[in-house]
Formats: sequence, structure tokens, C-alpha cells
Amino acid sequence: MYIHQHENWTDFRWDTEKVSAALVKLRYRQGRLLGKMEGLGFQIGDEALLSTLALDVVHSNEIEGENLNMEQVRSSIARRLGLEISAPAGSTRHVDSVVEMMLDATQNYTLPLTRERLFGWHAGLFPTGFNGIYKITTGKYRTGHIEVISGSMGKPKVHFEGPAASRIDSEMARFLDWFNGTAPIDPILKAAIAHLWFVTIHPFEDGNGRIARALADMQLARGEGSSRRFYSMSSRILTERKRYYQVLETTQHGDGNITEWLEWFLVCLERAIEDSEVTLAGVLSRARFWEVHAQTLLNARQQKMINLLLDHFEGKLSSSKWAKLTGCSPDTALRDIQDLIGKGILLQEEGGGRSTAYGLRV
Repeated sequence: MYIHQHENWTDFRWDTEKVSAALVKLRYRQGRLLGKMEGLGFQIGDEALLSTLALDVVHSNEIEGENLNMEQVRSSIARRLGLEISAPAGSTRHVDSVVEMMLDATQNYTLPLTRERLFGWHAGLFPTGFNGIYKITTGKYRTGHIEVISGSMGKPKVHFEGPAASRIDSEMARFLDWFNGTAPIDPILKAAIAHLWFVTIHPFEDGNGRIARALADMQLARGEGSSRRFYSMSSRILTERKRYYQVLETTQHGDGNITEWLEWFLVCLERAIEDSEVTLAGVLSRARFWEVHAQTLLNARQQKMINLLLDHFEGKLSSSKWAKLTGCSPDTALRDIQDLIGKGILLQEEGGGRSTAYGLRV
């Protein structure tokens, strides 16, 4: 049996002692992070917010196998939040729609969650009405049977089957009442339960995982009373994707005891906060760099590539990569690089010829 086939299936229960121990550890680390962020300047806080939201959007979609362009996501978020960034990139309609969904969840967290709002999020995830080459119903609850399947077409493995479509309206009405209600439950536990509850109903034809993660982020924002996100749960879930699906599947085949799910969620969130230290270090490094070079004349291509290098550029930077990433000619790329070497920003690493690589002077 699946959990939703039990009578009163949302009367979840858990081992209070185990969950409380994990919650205390998490609360301590969360408090330290938020205290540290309050001590930073507003501009650095904005940059940390931008980096965190961009990671959340990109990685939540990557969990589902969809890769979004990080620069486009950052630029789309910055435009909507009124933040200035160097060398902003254009973005597609799809990127803008996905960004709008996440920002509505985290920036407008005080507003009630309604069916119409969820329909808008879902339509935003699939602005063309297609998921890849497949036509899907958007902006409304599903009307058919749904399964979560893996494996090849010849040997599929069914991991989960959602409730019958005839139950969706009543199940979602109950979920929305609970989500908007004020029952005495810790806000972090409510975020974990909201994620599980929503993805178990599986009310849409596709996109349920992404919306469930957005709901968890929305509830975390409610718990903190702040729209400023400084850690990305989706980024950590991506790292622990295999375990995420294992615990979710086990819980959805269970009898309503969700101790394992809550423990996993709390530990995962604690690790997400640990990961934010890396993001924050990058933000501080970037802020220091631009403070030093505030008066240095740089063109848009140079600003873009420096930001990429500050964001832990993968691999070696060559003139050919510069040309490809900025859309300029090889000669222009080389002139840009030589100019930055002359200004003491880049240095040429050992080697030469086609293998010549460059890095930031630190």
C-alpha cells in the first residue's frame, strides 16, 4: 500500500525524541548563519541573496534533469529584485517564468497559498505547454492516473502511484487549509511535511517536485520571517539526490510514520546551511575584488569573464574559451586578456602555445 491509501493518511506521526535532537542542531547552525549575515553590509547581503536564489532555481530544475543557464538565471533574478550586476545576460521566456515562480514563493511568502497561485506556478514552469516533446496539461490539476517511473522503456520500475484524479480537489483543499493555517508545529518541520504531503498528492501532470521544493522554501521563509534566502535546500538535495528519492519512496510506501523523512530533511537542511559558507566565501571574495577595482576600466566581456572566474570557473581559461563564452573573435579575446594582464588582474600560467592558460591574480 501507498501512504495515501491509508485512512486519515495525513495524520502523520514521528519519534519526537529523534526529531527534536536533529532540530536542535539545525536551529543552532541556522541561527549562527543568520546572525553572520546580519553583520554584513547590505550590498554583500544582496549579492549573497542573488547567488543563493540562482543556485536554488538552477539546482531544483537540475534535480529533474533540466539544465538552465546560470548567467541567465542570475540576470533574471537581478532584474526582478532591482539588483545591479555587471555584464547582465539576456534570458529566455522559460527562464523568466521559472524565476518568477521561485521569487513569488520566497519573496511573497506572507500571501496565502491558493489553488490559483499554484496553477500560475505550474503554468510558469511549462510556458509552452510542453515538457520536452510531450504536450502536458498546464495550469490545472491532473485528470488522469500518474506514476513515478524509472528504468528503460522495456523494463520500467514503478516507484510511486499518486492518488486517483477524483481525489485531487479534496486532497488539495485539505492541504491548502493546513498550509495556510496556524497549527502549533515548528516551522521547519512544517516545511518538511509540506514537501512530503504535496509531492505525495502529486496534483499536477509534471513539475510536482519543483513546486514541492518551492513550497518548502516558502515555509522556511515564513518561519524566519524574511524573504532573504542565504542557503539553498535544492542545491543540497541535488547532491543527495539518490538518498532523497530513497527516503521519499520508503516514506510513501509507509503507514504514516515519517520519522525517517523528517530526520533526513533536517540533516539535509543543516548541510545546506554548511554549504552556504562556501557561497558566502565566494561572495566576500567577489566583493573585495570589485572594491579594489572599482575605478578600473573594463569592457562588458571582461566583466563577464572575471565574474565567471570569481564563481569558481571550471577547468582552465584559454583565449579560445574566452572567445566562445563572450561571442567575440579569437583576436579580440586575446586583446581582452592581454589588457587584463597589463592591469594586474590576470596572469599567464605556465605553458604556452595552444595550451596557454590564464588565471586571476590573487
